[in-house]
Amino acid sequence: MAREIALLTNPTSGKGRGTRTAAIALPRLREAGFHVRNLAGRDADETLELAQGCVADGVESLVVVGGDGMVHLAVQALAGTETALGIIPSGTGNDVARYLDLPRSDPQAAADVVVGSRTRRIDLGRAGGQYFVTVLAAGFDSKVNERANAMSWPRGQMRYNLATLAELRVFDPLPYTLELDGEVRQVEAMLVAVGNGESFGGGLRITHGASLDDGWLDVVVIKTMSKLGLVRTYPQLFTGKHTRHPQYEHHRVRSVTVAAPGIVAYADGERIGALPLTVDVAPLALKVLVP
Repeated sequence: MAREIALLTNPTSGKGRGTRTAAIALPRLREAGFHVRNLAGRDADETLELAQGCVADGVESLVVVGGDGMVHLAVQALAGTETALGIIPSGTGNDVARYLDLPRSDPQAAADVVVGSRTRRIDLGRAGGQYFVTVLAAGFDSKVNERANAMSWPRGQMRYNLATLAELRVFDPLPYTLELDGEVRQVEAMLVAVGNGESFGGGLRITHGASLDDGWLDVVVIKTMSKLGLVRTYPQLFTGKHTRHPQYEHHRVRSVTVAAPGIVAYADGERIGALPLTVDVAPLALKVLVP
């Protein structure tokens, strides 16, 4: 009897690249002997319903074609279940695919990872009733995310770079109240990031060193600095060298509550909700397919 998996595509991912990518991956999966449900939602609500239906029906794996936003949606259905998440990357940032060392520009090679059926379990973050895989951004970074999501051009990392420069002109430091595993701390900062993984925005390693399966959240505070200092520090986010900056602060916690005025938090590039928010770790809550 053929093993059943689902291929769930975001048809708008990468301005239609999702559909083209699925068309490459699907034959490879069927050739390998899988019975594949080939699905695509018209919007986020329908896509989530399709994902939940697949999990309820007991498919072996839910394979998503898209970027971190599509992964985020699928995780809401998969967290705490035995259905594994597979990823055929076709998004803009693809940070989750980067974490898992998945091929990000070769759909057939990504499909081969699904065929291999090797799994591991990873932690998830949880905030505002939603699970996330990457980083919860709450400050300058979430403002950049909000601006980048509203831009139709350019694609890829350059969109985040331009959004960063635009936001930098108008951003002022924020007064934060943090409750770190019960310990309250007040600090003025440019941003607070809560990482389950170590990067967002296409490789910006804001919570550099965060592990996906250690049962901890990594909280990074970038305290007040000049706008010129922030510009000079920004390129270091791609290498993790920002951890040497004197305004960098790092905590490892099981739970953190973040409060600051006028900030909407994002995670996996998706809107989570206005602060204050409590973020918890859900240890080993997600099964994923890996090389």
